[in-house]
Amino acid sequence: MLSNPTPLDELLSAVEQARHLLVVTGAGISLASGIPTFRGSDPGAVWKRDVTEMATLAFFLEDPAESWRWYLSRFETLVGAEPNASHRALVELEQWQEARARDFLLVTQNIDTLHARAGSQRLIEVHGSAARVRCPAPGCRLAAPRGSLPRPDAGLEAFRADPCRENLPHCPECGAPLRPHVLWFDEFYGDHEDYRWEQVLAAGEQADVALFVGTSFSVGVTDLLVRATALRGAPAFSLDPRSERPPYPSVRVIPAPAEEALPDLVRRLR
Repeated sequence: MLSNPTPLDELLSAVEQARHLLVVTGAGISLASGIPTFRGSDPGAVWKRDVTEMATLAFFLEDPAESWRWYLSRFETLVGAEPNASHRALVELEQWQEARARDFLLVTQNIDTLHARAGSQRLIEVHGSAARVRCPAPGCRLAAPRGSLPRPDAGLEAFRADPCRENLPHCPECGAPLRPHVLWFDEFYGDHEDYRWEQVLAAGEQADVALFVGTSFSVGVTDLLVRATALRGAPAFSLDPRSERPPYPSVRVIPAPAEEALPDLVRRLR
């Protein structure tokens, strides 16, 4: 037993004993892959330049062409991005838990698909995916609560060449302009089955260890999950290289980059 354990030592000990391990990731985990964060202090953080009102259903309905122009500029930052060491370490952590017949769930706020590409299986993309689009028209088969289709099939080539309203991609079922398959600020987690909100809630109630990676704790899912674990006294950790304490006294901060700390954690588990 270490006489003066570090926060990473405490996380290691907690994970070794965890029957239900919950990991929640935010934009910071993909920074090492070259993708800007949203609210972070790094150069190029999205919300430093763009107002959050643009990421709403109301804005899309008012000006779908401008909404798509903004989102395509965001999606362009994903081109060429590959999973980094932290994504791959979480795959190993999932496998470590499964080998011991323990529960693991990874909930990501990111839409960049890097966790899936790294090989994560027990994964919920709670804010949607940049790889898919859907119809905004209520009642359409390709609309919420369960419809969507792959983004490469959405016919965005003409819009990229000439980004005007006439060239918007349209729903093959009803003809309405397609929208990104993402959760907007004026929408709810339960609006689409792909967000698997009931499963997220259940994980928050069951987890005996929660690890938050690269998140600013600025969205509803992180607030809910921190409070759910704190109510039961379950340990919660935050990997944050800026050493900024999140607005929750129950969260233990580990001031290290995820792409260094997570591979180290997995090595020590092995």
